[in-house]
Amino acid sequence: MIRSGSAAAPVVAPRRRLGGLAAAILGAALLAGAGLYWTMGRESATHYVTRQISRGPIVRAVTTSGTVNPVITVQIGTYVSGVIEARYCDYNTQVKKGQICAKVDPRPYQVVVDQDRANLGVARAQLVKDQANLVYAQLAYDRNKRLAVTKAVSQDVLDASKNALDQASAQIGLDQATIALQQAQLHAAEINLGYTDIISPVDGTIVTRAVEMGQTVAASFQTPTLFLVGTDLTIMQVDTNVSESDIGAIKPGDKASFTVESFPNRVFNAQVTEVRQSPQTIQNVVTYDVVVAAPNKDLSLKPGMTATTRIIVDERADALRLPDQGLRYVPGGLIGVPNAQTPPDGSGGVRVWVLRDGAPRPVIIVPGLDDDNYTEIVKGDLHPGDEIIIGEEAKKSATP
Repeated sequence: MIRSGSAAAPVVAPRRRLGGLAAAILGAALLAGAGLYWTMGRESATHYVTRQISRGPIVRAVTTSGTVNPVITVQIGTYVSGVIEARYCDYNTQVKKGQICAKVDPRPYQVVVDQDRANLGVARAQLVKDQANLVYAQLAYDRNKRLAVTKAVSQDVLDASKNALDQASAQIGLDQATIALQQAQLHAAEINLGYTDIISPVDGTIVTRAVEMGQTVAASFQTPTLFLVGTDLTIMQVDTNVSESDIGAIKPGDKASFTVESFPNRVFNAQVTEVRQSPQTIQNVVTYDVVVAAPNKDLSLKPGMTATTRIIVDERADALRLPDQGLRYVPGGLIGVPNAQTPPDGSGGVRVWVLRDGAPRPVIIVPGLDDDNYTEIVKGDLHPGDEIIIGEEAKKSATP
């Protein structure tokens, strides 16, 4: 019995290995049999919906919305408080650098200038007076010094004249410092008086006006904005909000285009000039500001317009492509069969079905760029004109 057990042991292991191999062969046979049944048994009862493989452009783009703004906008405010005495600029006024747009009542500031100018005059007069006193103190000291040699005056008189001379000399330095202080105060008062003229710091166009004659403006805590100047309205930009899922594909220099509601049939060509790193979070949605610049020679674009923007992040000018429906199609007889669409070899390829000789045939391709309509064929046995299957429907029976 021991011998018979020893002889039987080598037979069991091969049978187990044979069983695993048989299972793999059986699975492959089921897949092949299902495909054969579907392609032959149902061929006469199925109509295939196909589209041709073609060559053409594939464009991947990010679509978002934004606001049209001037490239550079300068705020004109007031540094001093007071009543607006005059206004010289209005909406759409073409202004030049240094042009006066409004004027604050200058009388309170003129009074301060006059006072500081008078104080400066007093300080200068005091300097002249003290310079004369210094000359006298010097003469008195020199005289007492000569008399002290002959004992004509006491030492105390000599010391008193020396003290007077030193004080007169120090007074000159004090007067000079006072004059410098009065000059600085006068200069500050003159600057404030000059600020009563509200001038444009740049050439441009007034796009916003927020002041009227007689209005009181207060610049104590925050400079009020009186005018908004667009420096050059012939070049505009669209400030768009791009979600964090799309921002990684966008870079400066990308081509873009946009439309506005005022001109729904006109496409404005543009270019990405800046991808700002500052995130904005609104209702837990993170977006980034992407600046798109566009020419505006005819001034059709107005500040504040809402623009629907399309940013091209990648494109192929002449790619071999197939419709995206072909990537999602699986023959009806193979639905639920493992690896019916994805090859098991791990190559990253996709199995598509091509109509050849009236029957579907599987072809493995490596897909590339996808624009939601077409997918680039990087590798695969497909050629322009091949019929890719995108769907199927049962044939209608003929009416007797």
